[in-house]
Order: sequence, then C-alpha cells, then structure tokens
Amino acid sequence: MKNPKVSIIMGIYNCEQTLGEAIESIVAQNFSDWELILCDDGSQDLTYKVARKYQQLYPQKIVLLQNKKNMGLNYTLNYCLKKAKGEFIARMDGDDVCVNTRLEKEVQFLEQHPEFAVVSSPMIMFDEKGEWGRTTVIEYPQVNDFCKHSPFFCHAASMIRYEAIKSVGGYTENSKFLRVEDCNLWFKLYARGYKGANLKEPLYMMRDDRNATHRRNFRARINGCYVMLDGFKLLHMPWYKYIYVIKNSVVELGKCIIPNKVYDYVHRKKYNRYRK
Repeated sequence: MKNPKVSIIMGIYNCEQTLGEAIESIVAQNFSDWELILCDDGSQDLTYKVARKYQQLYPQKIVLLQNKKNMGLNYTLNYCLKKAKGEFIARMDGDDVCVNTRLEKEVQFLEQHPEFAVVSSPMIMFDEKGEWGRTTVIEYPQVNDFCKHSPFFCHAASMIRYEAIKSVGGYTENSKFLRVEDCNLWFKLYARGYKGANLKEPLYMMRDDRNATHRRNFRARINGCYVMLDGFKLLHMPWYKYIYVIKNSVVELGKCIIPNKVYDYVHRKKYNRYRK
C-alpha cells in the first residue's frame, strides 16, 4: 500500500461536541489521497470515544493515538508527526471545519511552487450564529513581516512539506511555547531559509466563540511575548527592530487587563472588517 500524499495531524482535547463535524469535513474533501492522524491529549470528556467511532468507520484512513496524560499541543503534534507518512503535513483542529477544496488547492500550490515550503489561507470565523468575520493575510510573507504581523500564517489552515518541518525538529517541546507553537515554527522555518505563501481564497473555517476567545490566558500572553523575542534572535534581526517586540508585549499584556466584554468587542470588530 502506497503512502498518502497528505498526512493531516490533529491534536484533540475536550472537543466531543465539535470533533465529528471537523472529521466529516475531512472525509468530504474532493481530494482523497490523505490520512488523518488524531491524538487525544488526555481529554476528560468523550472526545476519545468520538474519535474511536470514526477510526472504526474509516480504518484505512484514520490513525488514532492517545497520550497517557495531558502533554500539550507541542508534544501531541510531534507524536502525530512520528506516525505521518505523507509528503505534505496539513494541520487541523478538532473544533473547526475545512472547505471541501482545501486539500486539493493546497497540494496543487505546493506541487506547482517547489520554492515554497508552507501554504495557508485566510480563515472564516464562525460561532453558533454563523459566519461573523474573517482573517486577513499577507500573500508572500517576508522576514520583515514578522515585525508587524505574527503569526502571519493561519496554523490550522496550513500545509507544510514534511521534509521542511522535519529539518527544524518539528514543534519545540517547551512550556514557553505552549499555545504559540505555530509562531515558533514559522520563525524556525524562515531562519532555516524556507518560505511560505498564503492563498487568497479562505479554505478553512475557525470556530471562534466566547469560549475560544477566553482560552488565551495570562500564561499564553507571556508566551506570546517570549516567542517573538526568541524568534527575532533566530532571524538575527537588527537591534532597532526590537522595538516591535516591546510594542507586541505591551499589546499582549494589555489584553489581560481589559474587561472581557471590551476585548470581545475589539476582537470581533477587527475581523468583521474583512468580511465580504
């Protein structure tokens, strides 16, 4: 049996209510040469049971792993990578949905553009009431774009060449990079000389409701500051550009002290601007 073209890696944790919809959106892809690797990270609900049901329905397509205890997304994604057989690695989260042409269009781009190691797309934001906004992206991000827009790739919507992610050691398993493992990965890839691109068409729908907004706690904000400082060092940024690290730190820490209702309003106002 030949290896699949794409390995989709998904760390899952306490997402029993949304996991089925996420998996169904993969099954519904019009590109069929894929495997889905799920790893339950010590869920306390019925997430593993839901995942097991789908693994039994599609035993040739779905691989199911389980951590003995909660290890964090960094470790969990690396566990998935160890089992991956695909030429390309696609990300996916257990509470989101893929547009059915996502894999086809991302594979097509990477095959036609060997100079790029990463491709992603804008994301449509939705909640229980439906679509309410979308992200904006830089089509061809350069090193200097790390100053003003990080992360500039939507991690969950991305597809990466396996050889590239392997060459930088996968995801850094360090508590300082929890919930910012994507930013750290982009810094490592660009520091190694790899490049990425963003398609213009949104190919991914991210569930962004009140619960999602409040998941980024104080520790995650601190990690966001640290990952930018570490990344600037990796990229050997000139000293005068470290002003952006300070600016980002002020913004991130400021989000921890403003009232939740104010933050929710600003957050939605930001992404609703790009809705068409």
